[in-house]
Amino acid sequence: MVDFEIKGKFKVRNSWQSFSQVVESNSEKNAVEKTYSLLGSKQGVKRNLVRIEEVKALG
Repeated sequence: MVDFEIKGKFKVRNSWQSFSQVVESNSEKNAVEKTYSLLGSKQGVKRNLVRIEEVKALG
């Protein structure tokens, strides 16, 4: 398992809110999916309102 840092923005009402999140995953693709899932459950944001800008493996 590797830690990935995901950076991006999600839409809140009429503006975009920046976020940075570290998730543990087997691959970059799974880390992005986990981020969508976490934002959806915690913030109530649908996937089409999330813009992933950067995915970086932390080591």
